[in-house]
Amino acid sequence: MAENTDVVVIGGGYAGVMAANRLTQRDDVTVTLINPRPAFVHRVRLHQLVGGTDAAVVDYREVLAEGVRLVVDSVTRIDATGRGVELASGGAVGYDYLVYAVGSGTADPQVPGAAEFAYPIATLEEAERLRPVLDSAPATAAVTVVGAGPAGIETAAELAEQGRTVTLVCGGVLGPYLHSRGRRSVARRLAALGVTVLDGSGAKVTAVTRDAVRLADGRELPSAVTVWTAGFGVPDLAARSGLSTDALGRLLTDETLTSVDDDRIVAAGDSAAPSGLPLRMSCQAAMPLGARAADTVLSRLAQERPETLNQAFGAQCISLGRDTGIFQFGNRSDVAVWFHIDGRLGAKMKEGVCKGIVKHLADEAHEPGGYRLHRVKGGAGRQKALEALRAEAPVDVERVS
Repeated sequence: MAENTDVVVIGGGYAGVMAANRLTQRDDVTVTLINPRPAFVHRVRLHQLVGGTDAAVVDYREVLAEGVRLVVDSVTRIDATGRGVELASGGAVGYDYLVYAVGSGTADPQVPGAAEFAYPIATLEEAERLRPVLDSAPATAAVTVVGAGPAGIETAAELAEQGRTVTLVCGGVLGPYLHSRGRRSVARRLAALGVTVLDGSGAKVTAVTRDAVRLADGRELPSAVTVWTAGFGVPDLAARSGLSTDALGRLLTDETLTSVDDDRIVAAGDSAAPSGLPLRMSCQAAMPLGARAADTVLSRLAQERPETLNQAFGAQCISLGRDTGIFQFGNRSDVAVWFHIDGRLGAKMKEGVCKGIVKHLADEAHEPGGYRLHRVKGGAGRQKALEALRAEAPVDVERVS
């Protein structure tokens, strides 16, 4: 009888669930998923939780394979030498292979007063903390949303559609990823909703108080509720465990997503930095990375050479309230192009993506190995970046054991 292999997946988000489900292809693999929450957080709907239009959670029974053991706990340390993880509850779990998929959260704002008086929404608990604050605030109370990426734009639109007085502080350009044509479309929709958009270098937040937001150009905005969406950070678990990370704390890996320190550890999702060139933090990257990480483990178990990363992107979609949205197309190197779809059709496409995410995970749970999007050809821009990196400092970024 073949020896059983224990695989531990840390993190039950998009990447972690995809990896855990895919690993159940082999009967001789035991998969344990460790996650601090008992339910799956549908993170791309957190702005809807804030607006009261969705709970942003899904029962794990809908997206997780029956054969995956779920442990509701937090990992405090990885013991790579002993091949085990230490839990906040005081227990420990051993592994033969480890998938590091701890995701991301709110970055330290490093702005005076932001930690005390602003409300981040990068996690379920943060969004749930903000919801009653908004409920208790008068409908006419000034709401300031800081950060003009998808989370900021979506939150501003969601709240404005409910009649809130919303100011969106960009700290730079509105929708940095968007093509100029898509950006104009978003700006028009926000204006129609009554959102005041402040962009440019002068719109950088320098301080947050209990009832105001101060900007670099000297303006002070009244703000009864300040929502913070400016930037993401990653947990410091890898660094605390003595593993190599990039400057942000993402686990450094080669192009097979294998840790540069340990062949038994692979990474996926927002917390991975393959070749020191991490992909855009997004669900669009997380699920294919989860599938690729699982395939790396499965290839090693089969004594085969793991395939290298071949990530392709297609678009960025943003909801602008419940009935309007934008689907900004991009090339496979993740650069926005001129073409986009907006209005009601844009909203339908965004909603289709949100539902499709859950379906992809559920399908992989029922038929592990069926997911194929991580094998779509693309990433020419990444290959050029890797070539430039190798030319500067030749390294073996495709190491396999």
